[in-house]
Amino acid sequence: MKVVIVGGHSRIALLLTGLLSQQGHTVVGTVRSAGQGREVATAGGTPLILDIETINVPALADSLSGADAVVFAAGAGYGSTTRQKEIIDRDGPILLANAAEKAGVNRYVLISSMGADYFDDGSANPFQVYLRLKSEADANLRARALDWTIVRPSGLNDRPGSGRVQLGDGIGGGSIPRADVAALIARLLSEHVGIRHQFEVTSGSERIEDLVF
Repeated sequence: MKVVIVGGHSRIALLLTGLLSQQGHTVVGTVRSAGQGREVATAGGTPLILDIETINVPALADSLSGADAVVFAAGAGYGSTTRQKEIIDRDGPILLANAAEKAGVNRYVLISSMGADYFDDGSANPFQVYLRLKSEADANLRARALDWTIVRPSGLNDRPGSGRVQLGDGIGGGSIPRADVAALIARLLSEHVGIRHQFEVTSGSERIEDLVF
């Protein structure tokens, strides 16, 4: 399986690249610079330099040639402007969905955020803006005929993965290692499960390999 990860330099993406490449899959990670590309290569992937903020649908679709699945793992990040959040956190996933449809890539995993549908509409608070934009991107993907999965993690941390999570809707706060989010997505992709499902995920007691979707 060939997987293209948009936002290939994010910490979840690098962990996912390592897991998928160890399983024998081909991973392409989009990056903005050669320096970021070296980290993708070290993780076992092939870097592809492109700018999700400026690329158009036809060019991105060309970059997806031969892919079996796509993952959107990019994020504007802390300190970004509202416009940057709009371009990356909302428009980016929509752009990738348009490109995937044009390229004939049906499998799409979107990394979203816990609480994305519970925001203070009209608020200028950066986190509330972020949640609103993620919610809009999620809704756009849910309306498509793609084999999508929307993963909404709780607060992310860099502790070692436990391999155990809790899935659901409205499951509350908490936190989860990025390694466990990556392991969950690796299973979603490699076993082609979780199709047309949206769920929140946090640390829990259920083993990732035992999850039933």
